[in-house]
Amino acid sequence: MLAYLVRRSAVAAVMIFMVATAVFMILHVVPGDPVEVMLSSDGTTPDPAAVADMRSRLGLDQPLTTQYASYLSRLARGDLGRSFLDDEEVLHNIAQRLPRTLELIAAATGLSLLIGIPLGLLAARRRGQWIDRALSGTTSFALSIPTFVLGTLFVLVFALLLRLVPAGGFVPFGVSPLAHLTLLLMPSAAIAVGFSAIIIRMTRSTVLDVLQQDWVRTARAKGLRERRVLRRHVVRNALGPVLTVTGLQMGSMLGGTVLVEYIFNWPGMSGFLVRAVESRDYPEVQGIVLVTATLFILLNLVVDVLHSVLDPQVRRS
Repeated sequence: MLAYLVRRSAVAAVMIFMVATAVFMILHVVPGDPVEVMLSSDGTTPDPAAVADMRSRLGLDQPLTTQYASYLSRLARGDLGRSFLDDEEVLHNIAQRLPRTLELIAAATGLSLLIGIPLGLLAARRRGQWIDRALSGTTSFALSIPTFVLGTLFVLVFALLLRLVPAGGFVPFGVSPLAHLTLLLMPSAAIAVGFSAIIIRMTRSTVLDVLQQDWVRTARAKGLRERRVLRRHVVRNALGPVLTVTGLQMGSMLGGTVLVEYIFNWPGMSGFLVRAVESRDYPEVQGIVLVTATLFILLNLVVDVLHSVLDPQVRRS
């Protein structure tokens, strides 16, 4: 187990280094001078002296190898630079907004697992029956609705028509826990609808596959009750692929909650990225992309480790 963990951690470290290098190179590969683009955001031609001063201040007048070495040195110290827009540290701005996006993803994932795994198991046990067909049709419908459309419908029905919850906004948990959780409910539910449909289908598929294995037939031949067979021999072996899909979906949500956060006015990372792109704040864009990619890699590392715990054969692969 330790050797597997070390091997996977080394791969993750190499991938993070490659992402950091790619993020650095983007600034130098894209056409045009980023300093001129930034200083001409109001449509006027920038003063050459101002351009030269800004390039010197950002270190862009130095050789590429010197800039790269300085960039890696700053990353090693946890320094992602300073924002062009408000002159705040990029890491500080990210630290303010990242927990909100992670909370939204965690809430949506929790709802999806609570709904998806039991219903997927039920569909597998009732294969071919009316409940299996009903769940199949429901998941197809849920997957066909874009999240931003579902979010808009939630606002229309539950906030404007029924007036059960606020249309959107954000209240810190420390100020009012009830208001915070109430505002979190609709955006997380909007994400969880499609996510839970994926979990239902994956759980059903993997459970049906495990039910055909020899050890399951042997357990049944020994006279074990069906519930015990499912709990001890089926569910644990079926959770590996479900866990993998869950990790991938959580990773995609790190950058895929833009419209949901916008619809519900949730101040997370996605809206922050949109603001940084619109204002051409290159340090913030680089910092957000780097942090998001790093979290995605680390999340997949955690999923791999958990998968190896559920299935020891994974450690030998």
